Amino acid sequence: MHPERWVQVRPEGLYVVPGDFYVDPIRGVARAVVTHGHSDHSRAGHQAVLATAETLAIARARLGEGAGVAQQAAAYGEVIRVGEVDVTLLPAGHVLGSAQVLMEHKGGRIVVSGDYKRRADPTCTPFEPVHCDVFVTEATFGLPVFRHPPVQDELRRLLHSVELFPERCHVVGAYTLGKAQRLIAELRLAGWDKPIFVHGALAQMNEVYRACGIDLGELRPATAGVKGEPRKELEGAIVVAPPSAIADRWARRLPDPVICQASGWMRVKQRAKQGGIELPLVISDHADWDELLQTLDDVAAPKVWITHGREEALQYAARAKGYEAEALRLVGYDEEGA
Repeated sequence: MHPERWVQVRPEGLYVVPGDFYVDPIRGVARAVVTHGHSDHSRAGHQAVLATAETLAIARARLGEGAGVAQQAAAYGEVIRVGEVDVTLLPAGHVLGSAQVLMEHKGGRIVVSGDYKRRADPTCTPFEPVHCDVFVTEATFGLPVFRHPPVQDELRRLLHSVELFPERCHVVGAYTLGKAQRLIAELRLAGWDKPIFVHGALAQMNEVYRACGIDLGELRPATAGVKGEPRKELEGAIVVAPPSAIADRWARRLPDPVICQASGWMRVKQRAKQGGIELPLVISDHADWDELLQTLDDVAAPKVWITHGREEALQYAARAKGYEAEALRLVGYDEEGA
């Protein structure tokens, strides 16, 4: 039975009829399968939640008692029967614990990929393509202008700037879940073995990553010195903070900060300029244009459903490649962690 006949778009999100559950619903439901921990996919108020153990840990840290009354952890590749549907979680490569949801029912196979990327990431398991009848994809960077450079090149630019301005502090805006921890881990791989200073808003999620076995090295709180004066040890240091903090007076207490931001949106120069970003770093946790198209070929699903992002361009390109593509135009999903 083709998935078109048993998966529906409802106000709450994608509903799987024979399993009586939703995938990444945007409001509280009786049964939810959650792809990852970002707040536009992992919402409070579900009665029963199925996700990876890491995603459930993230949800408990973020949502407390709202993380789900009944929580069921699934390992990658483990088949779990939900109603009349076999559900398998597969790596999505987006953030720690992120998963694609493979659903099989009466011979039909559909994969809801959630958010995903195809680049290597030391903090999460790489994306795993799987053949199916319907592939549900995001399109956050679904325009040809978005082609992400190698992350190592962007880190070299950051470290070169630190070398050029040893008296200044480099503060990098990075989303609290996923991007911040990846940036820290990538800096360690690039050879930065000094302490990395972090905004207090990152502390809880850093501890979740560490509890899940991700080594972030020595982290120190990026607090102001005595009477609000800049701390001497922050000169020449790298500070990681939420994007909202780098435009706040908090950042102005750092010693002559170089304002940076790590995001796929930094490809758009005007966006960086408007945000007052001195050093834009194009580092994304989503697939870029070429990777979106490559994924369609890797998965080889005859039908493609596009959930959110730049749907029209990806739909056109997918159809040009011979796929039957349709934009679902789901609401409630944003660009968190881009």
